[in-house]
Amino acid sequence: MESFFGDADEGRPAAQAGGKDGKKGKKKTGKVEPKPGFRGFSRRGGGRASYVEMPSEWRGTTVQVCGLWPFAAGAGTPMVGVPLGRELTTGAALCCDPISWFQRANLIHNPSALVLGKPGLGKSTLIRRMVVGLVGQGVFPMVLGDLKPDYVDLIRAMGGQIIKLGRGLGSLNVLDPGATASAAARLTGQARAKLIADAHGRRLNMVAALLTVLRGGPIADTERTVLNAALRVLDERHDGVPVLPDLIRVIDEGPERLRSVTLARGDEARYRAAVDPLHASLLGVLDGPMGEAFSRHTTTAIELDNPGGVCIDISGIDDADAELQAAVLLACWSDGFGAVEAAHALADEGLAPRRHFFVVLDELWRVLRSGRGLVDRVDALTRLNRQRGAGQVMITHTMADLLSLSDQADRLKAKGFAERAGMVICGGLPQAEMSMVNEVVRMSSIEQRMIVDWSTPPSWNPDLSQDSEPPGRGRFLVKVGGRPGIPFKVELTSVETGVNDTNKRWVHSTTRPSANTA
Repeated sequence: MESFFGDADEGRPAAQAGGKDGKKGKKKTGKVEPKPGFRGFSRRGGGRASYVEMPSEWRGTTVQVCGLWPFAAGAGTPMVGVPLGRELTTGAALCCDPISWFQRANLIHNPSALVLGKPGLGKSTLIRRMVVGLVGQGVFPMVLGDLKPDYVDLIRAMGGQIIKLGRGLGSLNVLDPGATASAAARLTGQARAKLIADAHGRRLNMVAALLTVLRGGPIADTERTVLNAALRVLDERHDGVPVLPDLIRVIDEGPERLRSVTLARGDEARYRAAVDPLHASLLGVLDGPMGEAFSRHTTTAIELDNPGGVCIDISGIDDADAELQAAVLLACWSDGFGAVEAAHALADEGLAPRRHFFVVLDELWRVLRSGRGLVDRVDALTRLNRQRGAGQVMITHTMADLLSLSDQADRLKAKGFAERAGMVICGGLPQAEMSMVNEVVRMSSIEQRMIVDWSTPPSWNPDLSQDSEPPGRGRFLVKVGGRPGIPFKVELTSVETGVNDTNKRWVHSTTRPSANTA
């Protein structure tokens, strides 16, 4: 580099390098005058610097620094979206969220993200930052099933709606059309017919999903046909909002329209043989662990008029009730997307303002492992988010959660969740995960080593008065297809720290019992 700046001629006299006697204006000799390198002349008295400090750097908008040419350089990271933190190698700010990168920056083709990372490294904190930033942009956040809970304090701090579900806390009626009913009452013609048909299909899919969770496998095609016919009969007979006991009563009575789809042909025994397994499973839903959650009318409906968003808190359901957790999660997702469809139907007809939604689907692995066939329900959600005008983020621990399903077809569909995601955000992951992640997004050896290093546990130091921070806490890598990843660290403001403690029950008391306390 020094020779490039002319250091090779530094030691030559001026008379040799320039004109005669080295004076300006004299006859040229063809030799170039010496120029100092960026460290100065290397000769005696030349003032050569042994160390050159890096110049200070400041960041600003193009409007602010436009007069500093040529000393300004473009940022190396995208500046469109929610500010998440600083890039780890350059210190530049990173702005990122699936909606902004899809709608405004055109960096991704699908407004969705898949977040992977070991527990305790800040996945929920990252998503909470996105939620806060998107609310400021007018996006409506929907946390459809908060198991820990991780988002309740944030939504409450923003003035949003908190819905509690669980034993003794609240119930969700899967046959309730929810916001669709009120929206359909304001519509006419084809728009109204389409919304009602969508609501019917969503209720049918939800009842089938409950039976899938209960049985551990999908229901038969004939049973699905019976459910479809029974729901139509129920809509014709029932004036208000039906519940699951009403559906069971229709199947038990067996009206002619229902008997015709079972090919009973007037034979009572054939009809009972066709519907008895379905009848028994529906009774199992009511009398089993799911009964209290789904047998009654919906306790609290989703309100889309609250700009602070909505969070459905299901932390009251114990982790031992895996079936109930998965069923409630599915019901929350179905109810939430039904509200989104109703809002868009009104906006299409000019009856409500157009709005966008940010849907958080946390603990994805719990649903996928609850029964064969449930992947199809999630698969439908991940394919239609662009048409619904909703960005979504799916959160799970590792790729193994998606690829460890017992059925090969389910594994391939679950892998498609990651392949269709607009961006994949990776926190700390073990080395064994790298081959599976590479099947979805290509990573360099440096990126892989970085992610594996982030999964290292904190050092042993029991004498500290506070928890040792793992090296990968708050550090993530954004990957979009085969593009180079962007490593960054989430930086929280003082206001955010109060609503980002997910270990509240592990905080020690400020007072310790004395030695003589009983």
